[in-house]
Order: sequence, then C-alpha cells, then structure tokens
Amino acid sequence: MLCAKHQFGYRPQGIQTSRTPFGIRLHCDAIVRESHSLPRRAASGTQKRFNFQSSNCGLYPTFPQTPIQLVHFVPIAWCKDQRRSADFLTNILGLPEAKRFMHFLVVELSNRVSIDYFETDEDIAIQHFAFLVTDEEFDAAFELIRAQEISFWADPARTKPGEINHHFGGRGVYFADPDGHLMELITTPYGSE
Repeated sequence: MLCAKHQFGYRPQGIQTSRTPFGIRLHCDAIVRESHSLPRRAASGTQKRFNFQSSNCGLYPTFPQTPIQLVHFVPIAWCKDQRRSADFLTNILGLPEAKRFMHFLVVELSNRVSIDYFETDEDIAIQHFAFLVTDEEFDAAFELIRAQEISFWADPARTKPGEINHHFGGRGVYFADPDGHLMELITTPYGSE
C-alpha cells in the first residue's frame, strides 16, 4: 500500500527495513495478480520485489535502474464527433467497429495498438497517423477513398493532390479524416530499399 504509514518499531511480516540518508527504506515481497491487461499466458501469481522509500509525506515506491522502455502507447485522436471519426477510419481500413472504453471510442488495429477517439468542443490540433498496410489493403482503401471522393495527396504538405507516392519501392497516400487529421497509408516501411 503506497499510503501506508511507517510507525517506529512496527514492521509487518515480510517487510525488511534499512536506513538511508533520505529516511527509512522498506523492502517487501508482493504478489502481483493477473489483470485483464496481461496476456493469458502470464502466471496468476508472479513474485515481484518492491522497494518503498519513506519521507515526511509517506511511502513511495523506488524502482531498480533499468533501461527506459515504452510498454504501452495509445494515440489519442481528439475529434468533434467520436462515432463519425471512428466509423470513417474503420470503413477506410476495413476494421471492426470501434468499441467504447470509458470516455473513448477505440479503434483496434491488428498489431495490438489502438487509436482512441476523444470528443471535445475545443479546437483540435491536427495529428498524423501512418498505417503500414499490405498491397491488397492499400488497393481496397484507395478504392474507397476515390469512390467517396475524399481528397488525397502524395505528400504530407498536400502539394501533390490526386497523386500517390512510390517511396522505397512501395505506394503511399495521404488523406484527411473528418477532423482534419492527416492519415497516411504506406505499403513499405520508411527506410526500406
């Protein structure tokens, strides 16, 4: 418990203490239970070691020095109408219908990444979303873009309207969603040759 108070002379079972220049450090072993966000193959009771640093304000966890890693990234797309924006993207990309999660409308992509649409009445800062797709997915999406008469460009500056690009031996196209976010489809990752 992060807000537990350390009382002098009291040490719950399983907790060791050591003095540091900044106060008393508590060491305890805790069981981390499986949550819905962990893969099914994870053990339901994995042993973890937590350290807590005490201060005048209470106990705070300290973590071992490890390289910084991005564990979870969810782009949040601000929009005026969640349903309209999510339906636009799922339609173009041929994805399943977006699902509600709290105040977000979530579009799930195939690589365990999602775009979470968040509705606002404020001005929207335009964002760029690039999607690596197969040639078949590009053909299907591009056909819908043209059939729905959605403006498209070969470049992000929008100086080459009605064209696609052929960077790195693939195909790419830019188009705007209903809120002006710049969507990009590419068939070859950047830097490929």
